Amino acid sequence: MADKNITASPAYSESSIRVLKGLEPVKQRPGMYTRTDNPLHIIQEVLDNAADEALAGHGKKIKVTLHIDGSVTVEDDGRGIPFGLHPEEKAPVVELVFTRLHAGGKFDKGKGGAYSFSGGLHGVGVSVTNALSTRLEVASYREGKVASLAFSGGDVVEPLVLRKSESGDRKSGTTVRAWPDAKYFESPALPMAELMHLLRSKAVLMPGVTVTLTTEKTKEVQSWVFKGGLRDYLSQTLGAELVIPMFENEGFADASHETFAEGEGAGWVVAFTEDGPLARESYVNLIPTSAGGTHESGLRDGLFTAVKSFIELHSLLPKGVKLLPEDVFARASYVLSAKVLDPQFQGQIKERLNSRDAVRLVSSFVRPALELWLNQHVDYGKKLAELAIKAAQTRQKAGQKVEKRKGSGVAVLPGKLTDCESKDLAHNEVFLVEGDSAGGSAKMGRDKESQAILPLRGKVLNTWEVDRDRLFANTEIHDISVAIGVDPHGPNDTPDLSGLRYGKVCILSDADVDGSHIQVLLLTLFFRHFPKLIDAGHVFVARPPLFRVDAPARGKKPAAKVYALDGGELAAILDKLRKDGVREGGWSISRFKGLGEMSAGQLWDTTLNPDTRRLLPVRLGNQDFLQTESLITKLMGKGEAAARRELMELHGDTVEIDI
Repeated sequence: MADKNITASPAYSESSIRVLKGLEPVKQRPGMYTRTDNPLHIIQEVLDNAADEALAGHGKKIKVTLHIDGSVTVEDDGRGIPFGLHPEEKAPVVELVFTRLHAGGKFDKGKGGAYSFSGGLHGVGVSVTNALSTRLEVASYREGKVASLAFSGGDVVEPLVLRKSESGDRKSGTTVRAWPDAKYFESPALPMAELMHLLRSKAVLMPGVTVTLTTEKTKEVQSWVFKGGLRDYLSQTLGAELVIPMFENEGFADASHETFAEGEGAGWVVAFTEDGPLARESYVNLIPTSAGGTHESGLRDGLFTAVKSFIELHSLLPKGVKLLPEDVFARASYVLSAKVLDPQFQGQIKERLNSRDAVRLVSSFVRPALELWLNQHVDYGKKLAELAIKAAQTRQKAGQKVEKRKGSGVAVLPGKLTDCESKDLAHNEVFLVEGDSAGGSAKMGRDKESQAILPLRGKVLNTWEVDRDRLFANTEIHDISVAIGVDPHGPNDTPDLSGLRYGKVCILSDADVDGSHIQVLLLTLFFRHFPKLIDAGHVFVARPPLFRVDAPARGKKPAAKVYALDGGELAAILDKLRKDGVREGGWSISRFKGLGEMSAGQLWDTTLNPDTRRLLPVRLGNQDFLQTESLITKLMGKGEAAARRELMELHGDTVEIDI
């Protein structure tokens, strides 16, 4: 019977659903589209458009002015935004660019498009700048005319006015002046150090393009133009002495390349130092990727493979030393500038590149170039090998120290555990895999150096109400505890984590409903009986895909296998194929019934490879321990049928059923 004291919530009906029009979504949830700590990113969106013009070969100057009233002007000498009427929308194109989400010139990649390579991708950038500004003025110069218009909060307040370009006006280009609206940002001030670094890096990445910053308040004018490009830039940034001269090169695909589109590739410069701070920067189509991504993984892979092959060729590796990528990469500073035709970024602010192909793209150009360079300069190669071997020896010694602290009475490791070779906690991972068949694929597909596999038979015991003393009566749980090297404990205990054998404990189950159930049972085990592992950030959930799409060749892109986590991602992949011109049904879709259906190679590519997998860290989130405990009691407790029913009634409508 319902409690009479509970106040009824307002009616939930058809009228409860709001549809946000135009730029309303940006104003309601600005954090989804930009950084909200300060307005730098919305100014960067305008700057990126100017840089895209220069990248496409249509501009040599970018001028930024910081006005006394807090507004910012960005001026370029590119082609100018078109201002004629859009054939379908019947409104000036320049107005659509600033007032419509997903209106832009960067969707049509490849030959025939206005931009082959660009940082802009989604047609969202400057419309966000407009939505979050109290005023924004645009002037576009092209074809001997000047079009000007103004907006306030994203709405047109001064409609487009067209006049003849007077003599003395520049021939073409765009000028945008924006007044960021302080109410959307924690601080209205632009971080000057970040802005200057951004402008300087644009000049570095586009040799010959002049970037100017004028500050009205101080009347200071700063200008950057680099002829020497990446090498000059890294030399100015690094203070420490180099072990070997800088390695600088570039590689781009030509029209006959089998895998990548014409123009895709990278330029890079790498410097190795024995001590001092490292300088590492990466860019994709001139966009700074502060959180790195797959292009950096490609650089690391190319460097490692080339150095390892040089060391093997000259028999330089001492007995008992195993070389890992981080040994080569540990003392590397670099600037990497990649060009990717259709990059996939994480989030709208594009701080990390997620394109899987970028690993192979960058690696395929870096590795042969460095191998050739090292073998032409054998003395430099030997010095670099010495640096990497020293790093490997230091790492292995640190791992052995941890080993010595373990007690002599360590339990015998479970027979079904396929262990890894390394003893280095920072890189070791164990995957708790559902079923023996999936365990077999995982054993064959894993990296033997750092990845261990522990197959689990059947559903794991629900341990929510099992006493700690009785846990080891269950073989699977006994094996998990012994393999991990940590004893069961409570939230207020101080367990001995010095015996921990893996830095990452990863739950790997099928992507279907049964797999989700096994995930919940294992998460229950860790939360109830190994909570300090979660606290210390050692527990992860692997996310294998549910679908595979076999896409046919399209244009420059070869046939490819694309993986989707769920129905939502599948729909997005199919939409993209349609946009790429693939006819309806020109693809084939496979659904994995389980991990056991995947080959070792597929499991490595989608779920085990650190560069391309999706691995979610397990955290308590915003709730405290007691709140989470109460919720799991309702879900997993034996006498909680009524509470579970109530939860299902509350949240049942939000659940996607996978039948």
